[in-house]
Amino acid sequence: MMQADCQEAVYALLPAGHPYKVEPLSGGLINHTFKVTDLQTGESFLLQKINRQVFPDPEKIQANYQQLWQFLAEKSMPLFIPEMKFFNGSKNLFTDRTDQCWRSFEFIGSGLQLNGTEVPAQAAAVAETFARFTASFHQLDSTLLHRILPGFHDVKQRFDQFTGSLTGAPTTRLEKAAILISELKKRQRYAGLYQQFTADPDFKFRVMHHDAKIANVLFDRQSGKVICPVDLDTVMPGYFFSDLGDMIRSMAGTTDENSTDFDRIQIRPAIYQSIIDGYTRGINEWLSGPERAYLHASGILLIYMQALRFMTDYLRNDSYYKINYPEQNFDRAKNQLVLLNRLEEFLADNYKFTC
Repeated sequence: MMQADCQEAVYALLPAGHPYKVEPLSGGLINHTFKVTDLQTGESFLLQKINRQVFPDPEKIQANYQQLWQFLAEKSMPLFIPEMKFFNGSKNLFTDRTDQCWRSFEFIGSGLQLNGTEVPAQAAAVAETFARFTASFHQLDSTLLHRILPGFHDVKQRFDQFTGSLTGAPTTRLEKAAILISELKKRQRYAGLYQQFTADPDFKFRVMHHDAKIANVLFDRQSGKVICPVDLDTVMPGYFFSDLGDMIRSMAGTTDENSTDFDRIQIRPAIYQSIIDGYTRGINEWLSGPERAYLHASGILLIYMQALRFMTDYLRNDSYYKINYPEQNFDRAKNQLVLLNRLEEFLADNYKFTC
């Protein structure tokens, strides 16, 4: 994206006549992000163009964020999230003449985002951050928030989409994926477990991040300490196992979801335990007894769900996930199934846990 494309939004953000500098920021896969500096005051802002194909209702995202911000301020909660900036003095969104939608936040110059970790203490800090995020909003009725992506972590719905994709899928793909399809079907009980949890009043509906990974935590460049969670677009009502499971899925393994070195995929015991410890420390007394009893089901549910999603997309001719080569979604599904196998074995051997 050319910097000139955001000029109209910049004019609505800054005082009239102020000179400015725009720098594109990399790292985001969905939204286009820029650092805008007011050269007259020296103040910098984060300016972001919202991808309306992924988020067709940006007003709901901003309404959620504003509600979270106001709640933290009114309750004097010790959780920090970046301050929302307003266009033309009062609007939290700006739509330009080409119908592109923009938003702005304070820019945290000392912030650093990471894509992975080898350090257990760092993994624990990430887990505690997302747990404290949820705990900070325990007095907020989560159902007041908009559901930005309905069914996003609904394992039963993802299983149904998977089975539906078997009808009409290309024969060549069905044949290639036959073993993986069989393995996914054998674990249908995990979809049932999800239904069991969500029907149980002891599994509380809470304010959840829904994209809990280390890249969505801002660290201080100098101290290495956590500043805050970021990328709150998917914050909506949900269950604890969504965030905990996503962290296990994205941090506990030895490779990421795009690796085809399947023999190298293992669970890292120290990282796994650090995630569990950090999360339980952060959310503390807000977990119910039944939730604590099923902490270790979190990774299983989210890894299984992601394997279903990758396989479904493969059988639908790669209509959702961006791919870099024709069989990538097949490889991603296999990767997640291997990771799931490793986690099942790891939990049985080390925690005597099966589900």
